[in-house]
Amino acid sequence: MTAAENVCYTLINVPMDSEPPSEISLKNDLEKGDVKLKTEALKKVIIMILNGEKLPGLLMTIIRFVLPLQDHTIKKLLLVFWEIVPKTTPDGRLLQEMILVCDAYRKDLQHPNEFIRGSTLRFLCKLKEAELLEPLMPAIRACLEHRHSYVRRNAVLAIYTIYRNFEHLIPDAPELIHDFLVNEKDASCKRNAFMMLIHADQDRALDYLSTCIDQVQTFGDILQLVIVELIYKVCHANPSERARFIRCIYNLLQSSSPAVKYEAAGTLVTLSSAPTAIKAAAQCYIDLIIKESDNNVKLIVLDRLIELKEHPSHERVLQDLVMDILRVLSTPDLEVRKKTLQLALDLVSSRNVEELVIVLKKEVIKTNNVTEHEDTDKYRQLLVRTLHSCSVRFPDMAANVIPVLMEFLSDNNEAAAADVLEFVREAIQRFDNLRPLIVEKMLEVFHAIKSVKIYRGALWILGEYCSTKEDIQSVMTEVRRSLGEIPIVESEIKKETGELKPEEEVSVGPAQKLVTEMGTYATQSALSSSRPAKKEEDRPPLRGFLLDGDFFVAASLATTLTKIALRYVSLVQEKKKQNSFIAEAMLLMATILHLGKSSLPKKPITDDDVDRISLCLKVLSECSPLMNDIFNKECRQSLSHMLSAKLEEEKLSQKKESEKRNVTVQPDDPISFMQLTAKNEMSSKEDQFQLSLLAAMGNTQRKEAADPLASKLNKVTQLTGFSDPVYAEAYVHVNQYDIVLDVLVVNQTSDTLQNCTLELATLGDLKLVEKPSPLTLAPHDFANIKANVKVASTENGIIFGNIVYDVSGAASDRNCVVLSDIHIDIMDYIQPASCTDAEFRQMWAEFEWENKVTVNTNIIDLNEYLQHILKSTNMKCLTPEKALSGYCGFMAANLYARSIFGEDALANVSIEKPIHLGPEAPVTGHIRIRAKSQGMALSLGDKINLSQKKTSL
Repeated sequence: MTAAENVCYTLINVPMDSEPPSEISLKNDLEKGDVKLKTEALKKVIIMILNGEKLPGLLMTIIRFVLPLQDHTIKKLLLVFWEIVPKTTPDGRLLQEMILVCDAYRKDLQHPNEFIRGSTLRFLCKLKEAELLEPLMPAIRACLEHRHSYVRRNAVLAIYTIYRNFEHLIPDAPELIHDFLVNEKDASCKRNAFMMLIHADQDRALDYLSTCIDQVQTFGDILQLVIVELIYKVCHANPSERARFIRCIYNLLQSSSPAVKYEAAGTLVTLSSAPTAIKAAAQCYIDLIIKESDNNVKLIVLDRLIELKEHPSHERVLQDLVMDILRVLSTPDLEVRKKTLQLALDLVSSRNVEELVIVLKKEVIKTNNVTEHEDTDKYRQLLVRTLHSCSVRFPDMAANVIPVLMEFLSDNNEAAAADVLEFVREAIQRFDNLRPLIVEKMLEVFHAIKSVKIYRGALWILGEYCSTKEDIQSVMTEVRRSLGEIPIVESEIKKETGELKPEEEVSVGPAQKLVTEMGTYATQSALSSSRPAKKEEDRPPLRGFLLDGDFFVAASLATTLTKIALRYVSLVQEKKKQNSFIAEAMLLMATILHLGKSSLPKKPITDDDVDRISLCLKVLSECSPLMNDIFNKECRQSLSHMLSAKLEEEKLSQKKESEKRNVTVQPDDPISFMQLTAKNEMSSKEDQFQLSLLAAMGNTQRKEAADPLASKLNKVTQLTGFSDPVYAEAYVHVNQYDIVLDVLVVNQTSDTLQNCTLELATLGDLKLVEKPSPLTLAPHDFANIKANVKVASTENGIIFGNIVYDVSGAASDRNCVVLSDIHIDIMDYIQPASCTDAEFRQMWAEFEWENKVTVNTNIIDLNEYLQHILKSTNMKCLTPEKALSGYCGFMAANLYARSIFGEDALANVSIEKPIHLGPEAPVTGHIRIRAKSQGMALSLGDKINLSQKKTSL
């Protein structure tokens, strides 16, 4: 065995800047130095041996001059030294000197100090030489009766490892430990002893458990965890034992330790699918989420609840616990609240929807006027969407929800108000009985709306759904109130001149006589005087929007006025009233046009808006039946079609979800055998404890390829050529926030290579955690070097470097082999995600980095190209399937993904099929990528460029 292959448990990091000391100087320090000098010298010896030096001459020196010392630091260092020093001759026989060392171990095992005894016992767990351990067995057994728990605890561990490795040295270990366990009082000692029995003699462990099964609740949490593990293993191996132990698991759900409760709940779910068991486990999970302060714990346990819900038979049980689940909303973290609301929405049924809506209404009211937390607005938006979904699925609830939500139309947060508006639009179209209530509420809050976008939406709803004469009059009153004094231009000029000369009475006269300070007519140029803030506040909302230059709302108002005027004409028979109403509507439009053409607004009116308002004036002047139909019937039909298509899409996705959940086993389905399943195919039959350990270590394996053996080989990168003196290849293991490089280094020469060092450097947002230690490689020998690289953000990284070494006996300088670059794939960090259209548009406007990629592919079908891009970039298509179906020679789709670092990536695919080039012509177009960071935008663009063309199979 080479130095690199030797078993070593203790790793010591050391800076290799200084020159290593010589053997003679170390020998001198170890013989003649004081305790401090000997300690330093021993440390240097340990480091040199770890780095591949042999130092055989120092072994006897250490035995003679260092071993007899009683200093605790030296004793601890000696244990490390004995662990790493070669203990056998080249032919495999134990060194003679080790007999002296063995005697020293025995004395330490009988030492009066418990620390020395305990650390020696711990060290014995690492010994792999049976000849060394045999003389020590009586002393190890005696340590089981020591007064101090630290010694007893480590004695159990030592006996366990010796029994596992060399059973002949202590054949009665299980019996010995069982007797020890019966009389032991300390929790940590009992836990170690019980753990040994689980692995060494499970029957004895079960015998012990059955004797004390009623006292399990009184045990310490570390022992309770091991008991849960034993019950899990026994019940899975032998299902008939379930009845015997399930009561014990129920009792452990009441444990004071959160870890025990969590494991017990997880075990209970795998052992029993009875509704009472599921309810108890779910209740336990909910208590954990509420009581634990750490958000990560809350999210992990919420995921377990969501897993429970996925099972069709468990869903019914969880539906009864919806109100308990909603208690989690008291957590301020947005991610936890988001998952909780989603879970509650999935579990809502006609039995509990009323209670759910009451709680959500209270939560919505709580968020009103609360600004201490930055996520309050987003939380309000989530609540609105959840209430919207409840009302769509259970129409009876809409009447309760609408009045509360309508208050939020006047909210400062435009996103939440937009969600409310969308909900109101859907409710007023689908529920005829609620129309009067909604119109009434809308008229109440109309004057308080602050956002122009919400104002436009509210105007449209009022214009579309006001059907009585009184409502139409109310809408007109509200519009007049919102517009202020008309004509707008003249009243604004009066205001301006009035503010400039407050002492003079401004008489109403011809407009051209009103001259500003600059000597120009006020109707022709904007005044240069700054308007006081007070006046800005006093201005009615609609007038404010128009003076800010937002004339799109004016076009929307013109349409609304036209609709209500045409409807008013059909409702009122008196010609005089009809004409008066139409004239008023036309006056409002004309005054807005006049304002748009004047120089008072910050931006002039656009031609599109002028055309729209002019068209509405023309329609009102003619009042033809055709236009009445278009304005009052066609618009509503378009909305109806859109909502029904949306509803159909939701039903389809729900159907797919339910189909996914209902697992049916077909007669010809293959049977999976545990022994034959690949390790990465984790199923509930797997050892849950092993899975949770792997998850904690970050080693959860993904399904990487069809053949699990081939998948690992795909990630091997060759770093040097076969003819180089040192051959190297690396296996790149990407593990969320860090990358582990496992580099195989092979000495292809007949010389011994000393100080063989792997030197690495990184490009991009990567950081090398530690410098790999140097090695000594024998001729034609090989070794594995591990290097850790931390990743900070999602972008393409490059790791490059070289291997340097000295040839023993050669006087030349150090030799160097340059390594090939290792490219880190961005796809390991990107996961598909979804967001709403509004969020997508907002992010698209906010993100500052854009990368435009030209489509260059051999794929001839638009849909096939889109699927290929989705597959190669891990992005999700937000554009619904219906919008992409059919064929028109052109396709546009929005894609979205999020990295594990929380970075968003957006893409817009605009592609077409050039028909004039024939049916075999490839797809052309562009893909625009937007991201917050430059690295992500560029990396995604590179990825798309590399994978655009379809490789022939």
